[in-house]
Amino acid sequence: MLRDLLENKKCFKLVCGAGNEDAQEVEKLVTIYSLAGCNFFDLCAKPEIVEEKKRGLERAGIKQDRYLCVSVGIDGDPHITKALIDQNKCVKCGKCKLVCPHDAIIELDKYKVKKQRCIGCGQCVKNCPKNAIEMISQLQDYKEVLPKIISKGIDCIEFHAISTDEKDVMEKWAQINEYFDGMLCISLDRSELGDKNLKDRVWKMLECRKPFTTIIQADGIAMSGSNDEYGTTLQAVATAQLFQNANMPAYIMMSGGTNTKSIELAHKCGVFPHCLAVGSFARKIVKDYLLADDLYTNPQKMDEAVKIAKSLVDVIVGD
Repeated sequence: MLRDLLENKKCFKLVCGAGNEDAQEVEKLVTIYSLAGCNFFDLCAKPEIVEEKKRGLERAGIKQDRYLCVSVGIDGDPHITKALIDQNKCVKCGKCKLVCPHDAIIELDKYKVKKQRCIGCGQCVKNCPKNAIEMISQLQDYKEVLPKIISKGIDCIEFHAISTDEKDVMEKWAQINEYFDGMLCISLDRSELGDKNLKDRVWKMLECRKPFTTIIQADGIAMSGSNDEYGTTLQAVATAQLFQNANMPAYIMMSGGTNTKSIELAHKCGVFPHCLAVGSFARKIVKDYLLADDLYTNPQKMDEAVKIAKSLVDVIVGD
């Protein structure tokens, strides 16, 4: 069971991307990483993406001991934003396309964003010299979304509560608790709230939960794990340490800039998370194989992809 993996600190979560609506890529990611030993998968909250995850497991021939989490967000959360290019300001310099880590920007007559591939990282916005790009929240109606997703069979719902609007956070949290009685995850970073307010919020959210039925996802810097360096994962370790020292009755998961150095650095700092979630880095190291049209029909390519993925998984869960 998922709880056993968390208790034994043998839990690796692949973040396919809360905004990743590319069904074919999700199926490939799940196939590769499930064969590599990944046991927990995080997806966007769309029924068709949940189905692709199941197809990925079927391709891998895995029928049990794999768990599914879907992510929902709130206004202001970068995970549910999509880039939008103002065609009147765009000068077609191509810098946005060059820096996009998810190949979400396409060139037709003008540069446009392929929304199903945009994960909300904001790199295009930071690098646009004409301020022609903005990030738009893709708000979700939980009353409509959650019943459809839950009916597909899921093990966890992750709530991205990155917002200063305390009332909105608590109202959305109450809705999630009303619809789902399984494991819940609270995803938070230090970008909006100070340490005290951050801890106060989580304590308040845990009041309606039984002990250890909740995961606290301690985010460093969201969608920043493209480099395999200690500095990239430093903030994730610091955020996890904040929650660990608070002795909360919840499991702690590190995310946001995580890579192969995360667990090593965490242990050196006296931090012992129950789970590590890896997104950007995990997707990056198998990117070439995700683009291969013959991945499923070429055993050599699949074996190579799985070997690369396994090198990451084994750092977390062991051989």
